[in-house]
Amino acid sequence: MVSIYPIKILFFLALFPVAFFWLRRAWRILVRRDFSEVALKKGEPPADAERWAPYEMTINLVGGGVLVGVIVAVLMGWLEYQAWVAVAGTTLWMKIFLSFALARHAHGIGQPKSRARRS
Repeated sequence: MVSIYPIKILFFLALFPVAFFWLRRAWRILVRRDFSEVALKKGEPPADAERWAPYEMTINLVGGGVLVGVIVAVLMGWLEYQAWVAVAGTTLWMKIFLSFALARHAHGIGQPKSRARRS
């Protein structure tokens, strides 16, 4: 039977690249003013990406910051397994949901299909 210990290590190690990419996205938006990855829907940013950039930057900065905090807390021995998995898992899912909602909101609701009127 496979022990749960390798899965713990794997999940912990996965936090490093995720935090890096989220913080890098926040850096690109805040410092470089690169809005190419803001509120993506089907790989395309909205027409007014600069308007939505502060929200996307905040989502990425907070998510990346929480994951870095979890990494530091685990390495220092401040958090038990159940606690850091709960914080990291909740952060991962909330970032995914919030980015999805922001992208849908930024792109707006599609134009309603016109119905053929019968006279």
